[in-house]
Amino acid sequence: MRKEQHHKGWNEIKTNDSWALFKIMGEFVNGFEKMSQIGPCVSIFGSARTKEEDKYYQLAIEVAKSIAEAGYGVITGGGPGIMEAGNRGANLAGGISVGLNIDLPFEQHDNPYIDSDKSLDFDYFFVRKVMFVKYSQGFVVMPGGFGTLDELFEAITLIQTNKIEKFPIILVGTEFWTGLMDWIKGTMLTMGTISAKDLDLIKIVDTKEEVVDIIDSFYKGHLHSPNF
Repeated sequence: MRKEQHHKGWNEIKTNDSWALFKIMGEFVNGFEKMSQIGPCVSIFGSARTKEEDKYYQLAIEVAKSIAEAGYGVITGGGPGIMEAGNRGANLAGGISVGLNIDLPFEQHDNPYIDSDKSLDFDYFFVRKVMFVKYSQGFVVMPGGFGTLDELFEAITLIQTNKIEKFPIILVGTEFWTGLMDWIKGTMLTMGTISAKDLDLIKIVDTKEEVVDIIDSFYKGHLHSPNF
């Protein structure tokens, strides 16, 4: 009897997994259709927990304004904290403000600075991550938590393995990022688990001017296009 129940349970899971493919396909189709119409964008990542009075929230606003003024749209995860600051800066500059929202049981809600026609909702993290990588001309990474690191290392891995075109990855905040980069260089690079060229496109900066200069310098010799 227990064996029959066990097989029945697995069959139900397989059926549910099969039907889930249609929802996954729907999220991809909707995302590709909307994002392909937006044009060159830069994604800004960072903690959802950062408060408005925090210096990095205020810096994210200024960085996003400068990115928008340079002619790029701004993409964020659509939620509060640094994401809100990024959309807010783009909005203040009159630029394109995109939010890729994820359905979470806590902490995530749409911020009010996303363009009404550029707010996309996702149930699947992996679909959402594809949109960030495919339609970004650069990643600007503010201080954040595990989700921020996940996006950062996914982009580095995809570039390292030639699965996507190279684009600039800019870490904002030397006091936050220097320890991590010192460990990567002092431990990973020293042990030979990565090569020096893997780090070529990663820059650490502290100002909005540096962010825009890096992006503009990179694209002087490159065309803006989706990354795969």
